[in-house]
Amino acid sequence: MKMTARARLTLLLTALVLAAGGTLTFLTYVLTKQNLRHRSVFVDLDPGASPSPPPWAADAVDLSDRLVADTLSALLSQAALSLAVVTVLAAVLGWLVAGRVLRPIRAISSAARRLSAENLTERVPVTAPADELSGLAGTVNGMLDRIQRGVEERDRILESQRLFTANAAHELRTPLTTARTAIDVTLDGDPDRDELRAMANDVRDAVEHLQRILDGLLLLARSQAGLSAREPTDLAAIATVALDAAGERTLGLAVNADLRPVPVCGEPVLLEQMVGNLVDNAIRYNHPGGDLRITTGTTNGHAVFRIVNSGRKIPPHEAESLLEPFVHRDGSRVRADGGLGLGLSIVRAIADAHRGSIMIAAPTGGGLDIRIDLPAHSPSARATSVA
Repeated sequence: MKMTARARLTLLLTALVLAAGGTLTFLTYVLTKQNLRHRSVFVDLDPGASPSPPPWAADAVDLSDRLVADTLSALLSQAALSLAVVTVLAAVLGWLVAGRVLRPIRAISSAARRLSAENLTERVPVTAPADELSGLAGTVNGMLDRIQRGVEERDRILESQRLFTANAAHELRTPLTTARTAIDVTLDGDPDRDELRAMANDVRDAVEHLQRILDGLLLLARSQAGLSAREPTDLAAIATVALDAAGERTLGLAVNADLRPVPVCGEPVLLEQMVGNLVDNAIRYNHPGGDLRITTGTTNGHAVFRIVNSGRKIPPHEAESLLEPFVHRDGSRVRADGGLGLGLSIVRAIADAHRGSIMIAAPTGGGLDIRIDLPAHSPSARATSVA
C-alpha cells in the first residue's frame, strides 16, 4: 500500500527524533561510564605502612565495580524508556505538524479538482506569512489566471470564427442566388437574344461580386496568417500613392494630407492594402463636400497612420463592430456601392500581423477617426507628434 505524503513526513520526523535521541543516549552512556571509572575507590589507612593493600581492599574494589555496572545499567534502561516515550510523542506531534504543513497543498489539490473548462473562477487561498507554500499558491493562482484568459480568448476566437463562417456563407450565397434567379427567370419561358444577354449580364455581375468576396477572404486569411517577408518601407509614401490612385474620386472632398516620413519594417504589399482600404473607405462613405484628413508621423517610438473623414453619424458603441467581417456602416448585409464589409477587417488583420494596433472612434459630427500604430523601423529616428 502506497504511503501518503503525511505518513512519509511523519515517519521522517519520527526517524530523525529517534536517531537524535539514540545518539544522545549513546554519548551519555559512554561519557558516564568513563567518568565513573575515573572515580574508583581508593583506601589508604596508614601512609607509612606497607604498600600492600589491606585484606578488605579487594572487596571494596569489587563493590565499586558492581556500583558502576548497576549505575550504567539503570542509566541505559531509563534512557531507553525515555527514548521510547519521546519517540511516540514525536510521532504524534509529527503527524499533527505534517497535517498542518500539508494543509495548503491539500487546498491547492482540492481547488484543482473543482476546476473545469466551464469553471475557472476558483482560486487557491494565499495564507500569511509569505513563505514557500504561499508562493506556491500564488504561482498556481497566476497559472489559473493565464489558463482562464487563454480559455476566454479561445472561446472568443471560436465564436468569432463561427460568426465569420456564417456571414461568409451568407455573403457567398447572395451572388449565387442572384445568378440562379436570373437563369431560372430567363429560361422559364422562350427567351430571345436580349433576354439572354440581360441574363448573361446579371450572371456576370454576380460572378464579379463573388470574385470580390473570395479575393477579400483570401486577403483576410493571408493577413491573419502573418508576414512572409519584411523590408523597410515608408507609410507616408504608401499614403501618397493611395491618394494618387484615388484620383477623381477625391474631387468634391476637402483633402488635408500631412504626410511626414514614417519608416516601418513590414510587408509592403499588405501595408499598401491596409492604407488603400482605409483611403477607399474614407472616400466611399463620405459625402459631397466632406472632409478627408490623413496624417503620418511617429510618437513614442511608434509609427502612426491616422485618417479622419466626415460622413454619416455612427453611434459610438457601434464603431468597434465595424472591424468585424461583413459589418457595414449602415447595418445592411449587401450594399449597392459594392462594399463587402471586409475592408476594416483586413486593416485590423494587417495591423495585428505587424504587431500593431488599431483604434477606431466615431466623432459626434459623423464619419470615422481611425488610427494605426505600428512599431517604428528606426527607434533612434526623431519623433514627430501626430495630432
